[in-house]
Amino acid sequence: SPEGIPSGDAPSPPLRLSPSPTIQYLAAMPDFHCIVLCTVPDADQGAALAQGLVEDRLAACVNIVPGLTSVYRWRDAVQRDSECLLIIKTRRDRFAALRDALKARHPYELPEIIAVPVSDGLPAYLAWIDDSLDTTP
Repeated sequence: SPEGIPSGDAPSPPLRLSPSPTIQYLAAMPDFHCIVLCTVPDADQGAALAQGLVEDRLAACVNIVPGLTSVYRWRDAVQRDSECLLIIKTRRDRFAALRDALKARHPYELPEIIAVPVSDGLPAYLAWIDDSLDTTP
């Protein structure tokens, strides 16, 4: 082959591009942020839990969703209760402390505390979560 033009047998050098800061942030994002779901008996108890989690910087935001009906098995009997759902936005590195705080403050003997990883999101919103959880002034 002519000089400077690779033949079909020679491997091409890999294309190397530097990712943008947004791409780097998105690449690091899977399982970095999470949504924690927790049911509570009523909005007042949900508000008290939410206030404490945000004040302690364990959560950036907590939505209190009223009007749930939960049907579940507890102690060999099917139960049906009205509840509220807390939708808690946080980071994975805060989950253990958040879980412990919820467990200590929650009125239920066995509270629902389930973390779901965030696989994608608006980078500016995710950065706001980070800023909200930052403990430095």
